[in-house]
Amino acid sequence: MGVLRWQTRLDALIRPLLTRPNARLDAEIRIALRLGAFQLQYLDRIPDHAAIGESVALAKLAGHKFASGMVNAVLRKVAALPKPELALGANFQGTELAEATAHPLWLVERWVVAYGLETANAISRHGQQQPEVAIRLDDAGVETELSADGISFEPGAVLTSARRVVAGDVTATAAFQSGRLRIQEEGSQLIAELAGHGSRILDCCAAPGGKTMILAERNPQAQIIACDVSPARLEALRLRIASSPYGGQVRFLQADAAELSSEPAYDLVLVDAPCSGTGTLGRNPEIRHRLQPEDLARHHQRQCAILHGALRAASNSGAARVIYSTCSLEPEENQQVVVEVLREASEWRQISAADVIEELRGQGRVTTTGAESLMGCVGEDGSLLLLPGSLGPDVSTDGFFVAILEKVR
Repeated sequence: MGVLRWQTRLDALIRPLLTRPNARLDAEIRIALRLGAFQLQYLDRIPDHAAIGESVALAKLAGHKFASGMVNAVLRKVAALPKPELALGANFQGTELAEATAHPLWLVERWVVAYGLETANAISRHGQQQPEVAIRLDDAGVETELSADGISFEPGAVLTSARRVVAGDVTATAAFQSGRLRIQEEGSQLIAELAGHGSRILDCCAAPGGKTMILAERNPQAQIIACDVSPARLEALRLRIASSPYGGQVRFLQADAAELSSEPAYDLVLVDAPCSGTGTLGRNPEIRHRLQPEDLARHHQRQCAILHGALRAASNSGAARVIYSTCSLEPEENQQVVVEVLREASEWRQISAADVIEELRGQGRVTTTGAESLMGCVGEDGSLLLLPGSLGPDVSTDGFFVAILEKVR
């Protein structure tokens, strides 16, 4: 993960040290060099000889015995260089911000235009940090069991039902392996909390199922349909929910949400749409290496189609509600999708997320500090936009966008 976060800086460091800087390297050699350089430059507890030796061994194992000598020579030069001063507290300008935080320049420039230089710095710095591990407990008694297993945790910063892991490996505990707790980022949990209540619920893009299970937890009497276009992902979701307390409550539908029936049936529909994922670059750093500007228009078209499908599937009842969310920071995938779809669906309106947040605070589901931070993230149109790294020192989430739509009564 560290290599993926710092890959562009590692490549810029390695390239001048090659005998032929413009030579094309085999993928295995590039990876071996990056792994070694990352350990030498960014980690403190690995001896130089061990980092170099492992990369040389990887090169040989991949069948590049001659190149292994070059890997050894280059990494010895890297080891002689001073460790970088990250200076991530500095307020960089666009180009130097992209270089300092190993983000694509085109993406950083978008954030500067959309959110300002200070916020772009906060987003980019957040993308270079190890993300928090947050969990959700199905049973409050699990806390005692986790403590006995050596897991240290703190209360959630946003949600009272969340816990932030401070130390220990929760995946090694019996509670995790039996499905009595789930690893799920707090912002992701919040989306399902904001969805609220219904008697017949559709989760349009349900896999991997974390939000589906929160919907089931909050609506124990509801009929819930978990829908996904991918048969493989839907089957994995089916198996996951079968081992959870909600196995008898959730049914499954393999379908493209953009092509849902026009016969309205659901009073609550959640659309956690597939997106670029630019709000999760700390957790998924590989995204920055494959995402291209032109991908955003393609995502936009797909997201509009899915949201139209969700509106068709919603009940004609005036109480029907549709929640649209992404883990993207890009306007094309967020506000612009909602505006375009509502332009063609006059029977729907957007309501303010602030009202729902206040309800959750009154129910004791959102912490006081979390509610105050979230209120500052609600835009004039009522949508909620969480920008990673910009919610203050006590609140850390990935980036998410949420719009709440209601049928006009």
